[in-house]
Formats: sequence, structure tokens, C-alpha cells
Amino acid sequence: MIKTNKLIFIAVCLFLITGSILFTGTYFIFAAENSENNKEEMYDNNPDIQDLKSKIDDNETKIENLKKAAAEYESKINEYRNKSASLKNQLAILDNQILKIELDIKTTQLKIDKVKLEVESMNYKINREEKEIEDQKENLIEYLRLINDYDQRSFLEILILNNSLAEFFSQINQLEDVQDNIKDAVDKLKLLKTAMETQKADKELYKQELETLKAEIEATELKLKQELKAKEILLIETKSSEIEFQNLLIETQQRQGEISNEISNIQEEIKSKILRLEGSGDTPKTTLLTWPLEPPHTITSYFHDPDYPYRHIFEHPAIDIRAAQGTQIKAPAPGYVARAKDAGYGYSYIILIHNNGVSTVYGHVNKIYVKEDTYVKTGDIIGLTGGKPKTLGAGNLSTGPHLHFEVRLNGIPVNPLEYLP
Repeated sequence: MIKTNKLIFIAVCLFLITGSILFTGTYFIFAAENSENNKEEMYDNNPDIQDLKSKIDDNETKIENLKKAAAEYESKINEYRNKSASLKNQLAILDNQILKIELDIKTTQLKIDKVKLEVESMNYKINREEKEIEDQKENLIEYLRLINDYDQRSFLEILILNNSLAEFFSQINQLEDVQDNIKDAVDKLKLLKTAMETQKADKELYKQELETLKAEIEATELKLKQELKAKEILLIETKSSEIEFQNLLIETQQRQGEISNEISNIQEEIKSKILRLEGSGDTPKTTLLTWPLEPPHTITSYFHDPDYPYRHIFEHPAIDIRAAQGTQIKAPAPGYVARAKDAGYGYSYIILIHNNGVSTVYGHVNKIYVKEDTYVKTGDIIGLTGGKPKTLGAGNLSTGPHLHFEVRLNGIPVNPLEYLP
């Protein structure tokens, strides 16, 4: 018995020093299978945790309801997109997109609140587990002290100190109970430690999710401003007149066709010049584009973006890169300046023709620094960005400062992101 007690004493001390516990294979399997269930059982009846769970469930219900409402607005948007292009239909699309985006913002905010509640729940559980671990350690220390006291005495001494054999055997039984209590305390410590490590890992994941949601809500709020501005500009440009809207529609479509025709007509002519430069080794034979603006590269509208405010008027053949008014535009690859159109307060743009049938277009240009039929190298400054309504180069449908950046292959618009690093 004394030898057994000493072995138990040594094993538990090792656990306290190293933070690890020696268990039989059977215990490890049992703990792995049941630790999650036991961990949850520790909090099932806790009123604070139950209150947090109730708030989380309530948020989840609200989120699902908002998603359903947003889907209804999306259905209306698609319905109007399938109708003929008119001022009434375009305004209906913008109104429904604005309402949908407002719901998206509310949904994201509820997700943020939900994640905060999850983190609060994690913190509560971690604090409770840390306290329970300390309590269990104190219990172990007390059990070890009792065993150590017994180990310092011989059986003869214990027998002499007791008044009867009954008391002697009673103390022996108590000692065995203490040993059982030690095993229970060690088991619970293992469970608590596993639970706490899981909670801490979950908390880190929730914190990462929180940062992602914060970035998402900022982007959605920016999109809402863009939609509101698009509606305002559309009403100003058309003077709420269907005739003016149709004129705007024709003008916009003609401009797109004009750019396509210019590229098609000039590309063959410039191709021979590029081939001569390639032959002399002055230009690379593959077109690898760099970003035309310095970072950060925040995209406010994507290629053929389904949420583009004026999609009912024309498909967005570019990406819009957010940029302060007057930001330098850099040539993304060597090429020829095919067009450098200064339209005053209209839509000003630059077209560069590169090799391998690739061309790039830069719209809403505030200032142009290059001349047509000249050669530019990668990184050369070709102009300054614009886009601020009612400024030089902005045109009539710009909602704010940015660069409209197109990539075309043999005159046909392609996704610029497929050509950028």
C-alpha cells in the first residue's frame, strides 16, 4: 500500500510540473470521444451562457429573415433588367439595389453582433475553466498532502494511534477514497484543459471572422453611396425625361462602339511597328500587365459586374479602381498610344496598343500626358485619374473619383484581372 501511494504521489507531481497526465490507453480513447459532450454539459445549465445563446439564436433568425427579403429585391432587379431600357426601369433597378444593399448592411451588422456575442461566450467559458483548473489543482494538492501524511507512518504506527481495528480499517478505506478522488480530479483537469484550449482556438477564429465582416460592411457602405450617387446623377443628366434618357443611352453605346472601332482600325497598323521594335529587341514579346495605379488596388466595380449601377444601359467592360482625383496613371506594359482623347468635361480616355493583340483603355482621365502615335514604356506616366462629377474628363455617368481600366484582346473586352498579378 505504501509503495502504491508513493507511486501515485510521484505520478501526480509529474503532472503538476509538466502539465501532462499519464493515462491508460482506454482512458485516452474515452476522453477523446466524450470530451466535447462533457464540455458542453458543463455550461448547459449556466444562466449567463444560456442568455448569450438565446441572443445568438435571435440574431441568427433576424439574419435569415433579412436574407429572404434581400432575395426578393434581387428578384425584382432581375425582372426590371429583362425589360426594355427606359428611365423608369433604370430608376426601378437603382431603387431596388439601394434597398437590397441597405438590407445587406443590416445583415452584416447583425453578423458582427453575433460574432461579438460568440467571443463574449468564449471569454466567459475560458474564465470559468481557468478558475476551475485552479480549484482542481488546490484539491489535488490537499489530496497529496493527506497521502504524504499517511506515507510518513508505518502500519504499526497507524494501528497504535487508532483505538480499534475498526478505526484502523476505516482510515485505510479513507485512503483508498482519496486515491479515487485524485484520479477524478486528474480526469477533470484533463477535460478542463482540453475545453479551454478549444475555446481559445474558437475565439481566435471568431476574431478573424470579425475583421473580415468589418471590411465587408465598409465595402457595402461604399457600394450604397455609389448607388445613391448613380441615381442622383441619372436624374440630373436626364432631367427626369425619358427622351433625355434615350439620348444618353444612344450616346453611351456609341462611345463604346467608337472605342472598339478605333482599336480595330489602329491595331493592325500599330502591330507592324511593335513587330519592328520586337525585332530590334526594344520591347518584350509577351504582354504581362502591371497595375496602372500604385496600391492599394481597391476595386469598386468588376468586369461585367451584375451590381454595376448602369448595367441596364451597358455591360461594364472594365474594372473600376478607386483612386483620388489626380492620381498618376502608369503604362502597365510597353505600347503605342493609339488614342488620347481630351473631351473637355465629357468622357476623356487613353488607348494603348500592346503586343499579342492586347490593348488597354483608361477612362475618366482628368489630364493626358501623352500624344497619339508615340511609344511608352512600362511605368511611364500617361495621365491623371479623374471621375469626380462635373470635372474635366469625367463624362456624364461617373459617380466619383476612380480609374476605368479596360483590357481588350483583338478589340474584345476581357477581364483585366486575368492579366494582372
